[in-house]
Amino acid sequence: MVFFSLVIGALIGIPLGICLVTTKQSGLLENPLIYRILNPIINTVRSLPFIILLVAILPLTKLIVGQSFGTTAAIVPLTIYVAPYIARLVENSLLDVDSGIIEAAKSMGATPLQIIWYFMLPEAFSSLILTLTTATIGLIGATAMAGAVGAGGIGDLAISYGYQRFDTTVTIITVIILIIAVQFVQSMGNYLAKKARHE
Repeated sequence: MVFFSLVIGALIGIPLGICLVTTKQSGLLENPLIYRILNPIINTVRSLPFIILLVAILPLTKLIVGQSFGTTAAIVPLTIYVAPYIARLVENSLLDVDSGIIEAAKSMGATPLQIIWYFMLPEAFSSLILTLTTATIGLIGATAMAGAVGAGGIGDLAISYGYQRFDTTVTIITVIILIIAVQFVQSMGNYLAKKARHE
């Protein structure tokens, strides 16, 4: 669930983040109309708690994957949940790129697409790795909640055995597994970001 949601969410969220940066006022491709449409949509989806989003889009989930419950069905709300989250994080990463680099690229005659691809994204690469790391950790937490609607995974285990059968041991083991998973993902993200900065 985490892998596929992250991949699809990144394929949607990264372009959305780039679009937010480039279409805003004084952006490379300044377009107030597109920015005013995208910005509130992303804010609206991000403001919804995952468990509410999960239930609210059950008809859409069924339309896309043919079922509203189970692991496959959980990928739809997870993707919708993480894509705008990634978009905002990508926006922040790209806004941190030194404006002098962009100005230098413009003075060399680079097109907006070239500036994005050859200057902005490479300059923000280590930050983007940490962005995906943060998104992955958010997804791990969301998949645990997805267990509430029979999506399987560790959340389903915690609810079915830990909560409903009052088995404290299962709940504690679930928490420990989640902590280990988050620590591993964060450590890997930090390591890769550090390597990218050195390069």
